[in-house]
Amino acid sequence: MITPAFELSQEQHFLTITVHVPYARASEFDLYIDGEDFKLYAKPYFLRLTLPGRIVEDGREKASFDVDKGLFTIRIPKETPGQHFEGLDMLTALLAPKGSRSAKPLVEEMEGSAVTEEEEEEEFDWQIDQTPYVMTTEEELNSLCKYGFGNQRAGVFTRLQDELGDVIDVKSPDNTTAAERRQNRLAAEQAKFDPDHYLADLFEDDYIHHLLKYQPWWIEARNEREKKLRTCLEQHTEEATVTFSEEEKEQLRKFTNKSYLLDKKASQQVWISLVDIILAYAYEVRATEGETNVESAWNIRKLSGTLSWLESYNSIQNVLESCGRRVLCYPLYRHFKLIVAAIHDTSVILQLGKACVLKCLLAIHRIFRENDPAYILNDLYISDYCVWIQKAKSKKVVALAEVLLKTKLRKADLGFELEELEAAALLVQEEENRLTAACQVSRQRRSSSESEEETGDSGESSSCSSSGTDESDSEKGDSPGRAKDVQIKQPSTVEQKAGPPGATIIPVANPRAEQLDCAAELLADENAAISDSAVKKVQSASSSITRKLIEELGEQVHSVVKISEWSEGAASESCNMLQDEQAKPSVESTEHTVPGPAAAAAAQQGNFLEVCPKRSPLLIIANCHEDVEDS
Repeated sequence: MITPAFELSQEQHFLTITVHVPYARASEFDLYIDGEDFKLYAKPYFLRLTLPGRIVEDGREKASFDVDKGLFTIRIPKETPGQHFEGLDMLTALLAPKGSRSAKPLVEEMEGSAVTEEEEEEEFDWQIDQTPYVMTTEEELNSLCKYGFGNQRAGVFTRLQDELGDVIDVKSPDNTTAAERRQNRLAAEQAKFDPDHYLADLFEDDYIHHLLKYQPWWIEARNEREKKLRTCLEQHTEEATVTFSEEEKEQLRKFTNKSYLLDKKASQQVWISLVDIILAYAYEVRATEGETNVESAWNIRKLSGTLSWLESYNSIQNVLESCGRRVLCYPLYRHFKLIVAAIHDTSVILQLGKACVLKCLLAIHRIFRENDPAYILNDLYISDYCVWIQKAKSKKVVALAEVLLKTKLRKADLGFELEELEAAALLVQEEENRLTAACQVSRQRRSSSESEEETGDSGESSSCSSSGTDESDSEKGDSPGRAKDVQIKQPSTVEQKAGPPGATIIPVANPRAEQLDCAAELLADENAAISDSAVKKVQSASSSITRKLIEELGEQVHSVVKISEWSEGAASESCNMLQDEQAKPSVESTEHTVPGPAAAAAAQQGNFLEVCPKRSPLLIIANCHEDVEDS
């Protein structure tokens, strides 16, 4: 027989069952409806459901069959109109036969006195082999360590040594007690904690805030449920907002229905470990923004102490502390606000009821199933949780959510001295900020001082240029009406001699002046690299060198340039005098010669250019007669 795919939905007065039976014949359908039992047979399909409420067959039921789609739909009235059937999404629980939820053995001996003839003929041997009592050693007691769902499994990892290191962190789980596991787990977390990684995520938290703004699918389901409650469209909508996909329904149909006999302590540990597993899943969904990747299986089992260390917790507080420590040690994003967000997400999942919890467990089961070594955790925990949660009471799930909301987690509870670490980091950051600010101020002051120096230098140069301009202007202003001797103050490479109007001014090259300019440039380059005291010495030395060069230049210059008022008579007389004196022997002298009385008289009448009796090789003057004619 084949168990077909099916779905259940309900209204206020009717229950609707949809069964997928392709290639079945409509004439061969057999139905059985009696209270909580519903049976359907359509060769080769057989479906038996144990419903959470009673249904009746009173003539109001209706059935239809879509041959193309292979869907058989039957609408059955409820025995009590308005009754809400809880857990219609728990397909595995609905497939369980009636009365199979008890923990009684399936095979019982009805008559204890029934014996066979062969047993009567056999003689009972009273000589029983006796063995002395041997005290159980500590190693043998450790070999009885339990783990798995409800601590009901043992010896699993004895035959799975190769996959042991890839699945859990316990080296020898079958020989390690729960107390030793917890002690080893705390030591491993303490050694794994990285303060630098934590501080980096603390101060560079742009992407952390992005993750905190993400809204998983259960937040949308909660908002939808609250909207329905406000509008009063439905009653008992605590699970109506959570739906299962076809893949998830197929997962539920493949689970083997089981009954779990748990005492009070084991039941408490099952509920607490459920919170630990859901916390790890909630963090993974938020950290990856709902996009499952190849690291999802590793993240879930690493963040859950139940899955990685086979831990058995005693309280919700212990679960929060363990999950918080592991979030700060193993994943990529290690921030305390992500821990708080995961706790809030877990409380929302529990508030939505066991349907939401089952959907999360199915997602974890699918992730572990696709990961090669992690499938062992499905056999140890997740598969049993998927079957067990369908039979759990929704009131306990909601009560667990309330306990979780009341439990508070602080940074001091994690044991990593986070508050002291953050305080020290803040002090270092403030010191760095202070040093950075001081460096910026010093740079600004240095740049401002340099700019002021540049401004002062430019001002001095502009004042020097303006003063030079004023002096040249004053010289130009003093030239008319008075005679003035031109003296050489600073040699230059090119000298210009002034003449009467119309006279050609010819520049004269001076090799000594070129040497002075080169020396001055070299001295200027050297002055920029030496100290102030050295600058004064160089300046004094340069002035002495310049003075000597000027004296040597004065020995070679034997002409005096005078500027006087122009007069035609005086010009002719000076030219005649020049011709007469050229025949006389010249006498070299370093002193300036004074012209005769005729020249002095001519100077009073106008300005003209006079030359000493000896012709200077550095000065060329045009013919005076040609100058007069040109003027």
